Amino acid sequence: MKNRIYIVTAVLLGFLVIGWMAYKDFDLLDFSAINIGWRFYVGLFLAILFFCGQNFCMMSRFRLLTKKILSWKQSFRVNMLCEFTSAITPSSVGGSGLIFLYLYKEGMNVGRSTAIMIASLFLDELFLCSSCLLAVLFFPLDVLFGHAAWITSSVKWIFMLVVIVVALWTLFLYVSLFCRPQWVRSVLLVVFSLPLLRRLRSKVENLANDLVLSSKELSCMGFSFWLKSFGLTALSWCFRYAVAVALLFAFCSKGNLWLAYARQWVLWMISIVSPTPGGSGLNEFMFKVYYADFFPSNDVTNTLLVVVLWRLITYYTYLLAGVSIVPQWIRGINIKL
Repeated sequence: MKNRIYIVTAVLLGFLVIGWMAYKDFDLLDFSAINIGWRFYVGLFLAILFFCGQNFCMMSRFRLLTKKILSWKQSFRVNMLCEFTSAITPSSVGGSGLIFLYLYKEGMNVGRSTAIMIASLFLDELFLCSSCLLAVLFFPLDVLFGHAAWITSSVKWIFMLVVIVVALWTLFLYVSLFCRPQWVRSVLLVVFSLPLLRRLRSKVENLANDLVLSSKELSCMGFSFWLKSFGLTALSWCFRYAVAVALLFAFCSKGNLWLAYARQWVLWMISIVSPTPGGSGLNEFMFKVYYADFFPSNDVTNTLLVVVLWRLITYYTYLLAGVSIVPQWIRGINIKL
């Protein structure tokens, strides 16, 4: 029931913002100005190709981190569940924190599943931090954050704050996985020594021991293993952000497409602090305002179409996938520590 409420809320928020944008500025006569030429077909094809590439890379990373214990079908299911959870929880990143549960359901023990979750989070956050730094280095701040005064002032500081928090979180994940996994074990044992949780302590101790062993095993993997893992992570995120750029290309927008690419990093970081499911509503509004300088003035039609297609491909697809996968998955849950 809760999943249905989250899905309905996410869909309504997104379409309310899109509907408000259309009501405020849209004119049906503007459809005649849409240029359906070769750029449209190439751009739309690339957007779908990039979307598929993103998911293929994430599936490949799951198979690599699990030493191919997961089949392609299982990797697809885990990836869709992660994306679906992110789509229905605040901040757009909720799915990553449940990787251990999804992997456990596929037959892995909880300790190893948790270690792989930490590794996945570490790889994602490491790439996001490093790529955001590159975006700031390659583009002047006033260009990167837009020309609207309130965007330049507000978004810039939110972005910087989120990057700092993510960098500290990345450092914590690194220590937890590579340096001191026993610290995580100690925290778990202290928490489950509390009176209300004490009866689970023995089971949690087994989980914590498995976590330490799995973390040590992962940390001992060679340089090529982590290079491949980080490479797949980087490709996945690059493909994710390239969807919007392909759609901007499709609708003949003006502006530097490399700048559009860099702004996707900023937009994602802003969505992390969104209180709405999957950043729904905020992302649609921010895209329209943030990329306004990529369209001729008063070109509401093309702007609206890019926003709608962008969210259909990168967001609502996961909602639809989740609706078909989650019910069967829930019926099979039987968690034992």
